[in-house]
Amino acid sequence: MQVRRLEITGAFEFTPKSFPDHRGLFVAPFQGEVFAEATGHPLQVAQTNHSVSARNVIRGVHFADVPPGQAKYVYCPRGALLDVVVDLRTGSPTFGRWEAVRLDSTEFRAVYIAEGLGHAFAALTDDTVMSYLCSTPYNPAAEHGIDPLDPELALPWDELDGEPVLSEKDRDAPSLAEARAQGLLPDHESCLAHYERLRRTP
Repeated sequence: MQVRRLEITGAFEFTPKSFPDHRGLFVAPFQGEVFAEATGHPLQVAQTNHSVSARNVIRGVHFADVPPGQAKYVYCPRGALLDVVVDLRTGSPTFGRWEAVRLDSTEFRAVYIAEGLGHAFAALTDDTVMSYLCSTPYNPAAEHGIDPLDPELALPWDELDGEPVLSEKDRDAPSLAEARAQGLLPDHESCLAHYERLRRTP
């Protein structure tokens, strides 16, 4: 498996090797030993999520309070999507920046999004499936969102071939500036301290 550390601290891209033959294909999108070597800690999986999206659906930008936050390891077992990691940690040198990775059922790349980072994606095909390994269970009281169409973020939705389709909750989410003013965003130093605790946990 190939590993690429993204420019935003706490985000990684993993590209597994696939094994096609006359029967079909085998691939292991998540490999615990490789993950732990790359990040410095194992991934504790408390919940798995599975979403199906029509073409042009955007989900996110979602994040959770830190601590404990919610880290995600995501991949696309069917279809194709544009996965976006956004640095929402106030005080971070890359605050407000984003990185995008295409995930699909051809190469089975995966992205790890550490606690405190924002996550969004756009489905590029109908019936696109996203699989998530989550470090903590869903906690509605600690979950937040940023408007994925916020002009300040300028996320790369130009790859869509139609009007974006959003949930009412995502469409009504605050802008980055509004969320910062409301004190909703994670603190960079607190997130780094959390990552260090993860590395120290046996």
